[in-house]
Amino acid sequence: MSVLVASDLDRTLIYSNAALALTMPDAEAPRLLCVEVHERKPLSYMTETAAGLLARLTEDTVFVPTTTRTRKQYQRISLPGATPRYAICANGGHLLVDGVSDRDWRDAVDMRLADECAPLAEIRAHLSAASDPTWLRKERVAEDLFAYLVIERALLPEGWLKDLSGWAEERGWSVSLQGRKIYAVPKPLTKSAAVREVARRTGARLTLAAGDSLLDADLLLCADRAWRPAHGELAEAGWTAPHVEALPEAGVAAGEEILRRFGGHARLTAG
Repeated sequence: MSVLVASDLDRTLIYSNAALALTMPDAEAPRLLCVEVHERKPLSYMTETAAGLLARLTEDTVFVPTTTRTRKQYQRISLPGATPRYAICANGGHLLVDGVSDRDWRDAVDMRLADECAPLAEIRAHLSAASDPTWLRKERVAEDLFAYLVIERALLPEGWLKDLSGWAEERGWSVSLQGRKIYAVPKPLTKSAAVREVARRTGARLTLAAGDSLLDADLLLCADRAWRPAHGELAEAGWTAPHVEALPEAGVAAGEEILRRFGGHARLTAG
């Protein structure tokens, strides 16, 4: 297969109840398929139409789920279609091959992080010292690679995020606000690096990508053609690039449209 499709998952292909953005009358709402259950409750969805499009895409391309989720969080998801041979978790920190983390890839990631940025412990200590219990709800570490905070966004002091970003920048880390989560991620830890490795292994001639957050920007830039929805950090920032199309759709409808674009370009390449 000559086409590699690398797509972010949350708020790109799959959507929580709060992110669905069902703006149409109830009688016109699309049928939804639950693709993730957490603690015995449905958590994430896609439209049934999108599910059909994805099932076909997994047959025609090298489809690679590309997520900031940890491996455990990713494994809760049950996507339609053939099980992807490759998946990228922890923002590129883990390259899964048939569900198992590639040890050589993870070793290479660890070496690069040790050489190019401040250690995770220093970042965590600063986050703990700078946070306030009035708006901080949780502090978490993902796969011993990066940290994130769960916050009450409305209570976050003005300028706090900007100050944190400047401090982290000097230490080789980037900061991203996504919903109620503030991510602190080492700059060398990227989805694009892992996608390029999958392209090398598979011999893909064309890479297509989609994503909605600032952590997806490098993924979109490394692709030959890419799409972003009308919601998310990239849309809010007006971010774009010559080969990246900003779609007018938002919410779960955007996920469906992204899959249409993936399939259409894959068929053009095959033809």
